[in-house]
Amino acid sequence: MRFRFENNVLDSDLRELTCDGAAVPLQPQVFDLLLYLVTQRARLVSKDDLISQIWGDRIISDSALNSRINAARKAIGDDGATQRLIKTIPRKGFRFVGEVREEAAASPARAGTRLTPPRAADRPAIAVLAFENMSGDPAQDYFGDGISEDILTALSKQRWFMVIARNSSFTYKGRAVHIRQIAEELGVRYVVKGSVRKADNRVRITAQLNDAVSGNHLWAERYDRELVDVFAVQDEITNSIAAAIEPQIHAAENFRAHRKPPASLDAWDLLMRALSHYWRVTRQDHDAARALLERAIAIDPNYGQALSVLAVNDMFGVHLGWAELAAVAPVAEAAALAAVRCDHEDAWAHAALGSVCFSTRRLADALSEFEQALALNPNFSLAQGYYALALSYAGRSRDSFEAAQRAIRLSPRDPSLAIYHGIAAYARFTERHYDEAIALAREAIRHRGDLTGAYRVLAVSAGMTGDGVLAEMALGELRRTQPNISLHWIATQLPWANDGDREHYLEGFRRAGLQ
Repeated sequence: MRFRFENNVLDSDLRELTCDGAAVPLQPQVFDLLLYLVTQRARLVSKDDLISQIWGDRIISDSALNSRINAARKAIGDDGATQRLIKTIPRKGFRFVGEVREEAAASPARAGTRLTPPRAADRPAIAVLAFENMSGDPAQDYFGDGISEDILTALSKQRWFMVIARNSSFTYKGRAVHIRQIAEELGVRYVVKGSVRKADNRVRITAQLNDAVSGNHLWAERYDRELVDVFAVQDEITNSIAAAIEPQIHAAENFRAHRKPPASLDAWDLLMRALSHYWRVTRQDHDAARALLERAIAIDPNYGQALSVLAVNDMFGVHLGWAELAAVAPVAEAAALAAVRCDHEDAWAHAALGSVCFSTRRLADALSEFEQALALNPNFSLAQGYYALALSYAGRSRDSFEAAQRAIRLSPRDPSLAIYHGIAAYARFTERHYDEAIALAREAIRHRGDLTGAYRVLAVSAGMTGDGVLAEMALGELRRTQPNISLHWIATQLPWANDGDREHYLEGFRRAGLQ
C-alpha cells in the first residue's frame, strides 16, 4: 500500500518515504516504526506494542525509543513541540493523527528499484547434501539429517549465494552419485557434503566444501565432541561450518574473477575482487576496493551487496584515518540505505548502515543496526566484530570484549580475525587491563602486520604501563600505517560516548609520546 498525508507518500512495498516527490533518507527501523504508526492510526499504540512489533520484544531504553520517534517526526516534517502528525499521549503511548489516504502501491518497476536479492545468475548456488550416517545404525539418521538441515538453514541467511532447497538436495541421500552430476542436475557450483559417526557418548562429524566444476576441495574440517547435550553440539558444529563456508566461497569466487579478462568482468566479479582488497586492510587496498565497487554499482545501481560493501569500506577507512568523514559519510549512508531497500533482510545491509551510524556518532542507532544484522544472521562474524567495536565506544567494555570473543570463536579462519583481536584488545584497554590489551594487540599484528587499530592499542597500552621501548616501536608503525595520526585527530574523529574514555585514550597516547 501507499499512504499519502500532507506532502508525504509512504510506500510499504518500496519501503520508501518521499516528500514532494523526493526520497527522504530513513533508517529501516524508523521506517518500520512510522509505517506501523500509520497503519495503526485508528488506535493508540503503546510502548509495549512498539517494542513487540519493531524491536522483537528486545529490552530497549526510553531514550532509544524516543530517538526513533523523533527521527520519524523529523522525516515527515513534524516535531515534538507541535506533534502535528505523531502525538504523544503521556504515560499511554503514541498515535498518528494526520489525515491519510490509502491507495494501491505502484509497480516496483516504476522506480527502477529491485526489491529482491541479486538474480541467481549474479551469485553462485550451493547445495547441502544429507550427511552420511557412518554409525551402522539407521536409527541414527536423524542426527546427520539434522546437522545438514541446520547448515542449509544457516547458509540461507547469508544472501551472497543461492541455497538449493532440502527437498532437492536430499534426493541424493543413500545414492552413489558423482558431485559433478549433482551440480549439473541442481544447477549449483558448490556442494557441501559430510558424514556423522556416533559411538557411545562421542560423535565425529566431517564436512567438506567442494567446487563441483573443478572437482577441488575448498575446505574440510573434522569435529570430535562428547554428546553431553546433543542439541548444543549440533548447534555449535552447525554454526562453525556455516561461518567457515562464506569466506571460502568468497575466496574461490575471487580466484575465478581474477582468471577472467578485465573486459569481461561483471558486477559480481568486481564485487568479489573488491572484497579481497577490503579484507587486506591497507590504505592501498581500501582505495582499490572502492574503485572496484564503484564500477560494480555503475553496472547495476541497485546491487545491494556492492552498495553494502561500499558503505562498510568507506566507514572503516574513516575509522583508520584513510578517508575524511565529511567527504564520504553522505555517500556511504545513501549506499547503505539503498542496500536495505534492495533487501531489508540482508544482514550485510544492516551492518553497513550500522557502520555509518557508528562513524557519525549515532551509537544507539549503530548498536540497533548491528543487533538487527545478527538477528538476521547469527553466524555473521563481521557484524559481531563491528558490534563489539560499537559497544566499546559506547562504554560497554565487558560486553564489547565478549562480543569480540564470539567473533573470534565463530570464525577462526575469518579474513577479519586480526581485526577482532584488535577490538578485544581495545576493550581490555578501556578496562585498564593493559597487559592483556598488549597481548591481544600483538596477536592481531601477528595475523596482519599493517593493522592500524592494533598499533593504536599497542601504543596506548605501552604508554600506560610505562614501556617506552614498546611505545616507541608501536608509534613508529602507527605513523607508517596512519601518517596523519595526532592527538587532535583522535580527539575529534573517533566516536566515544563518554568523555572519560576519550581522555583515557588520549592520556595513553601522550605517555607513549604522541604530540
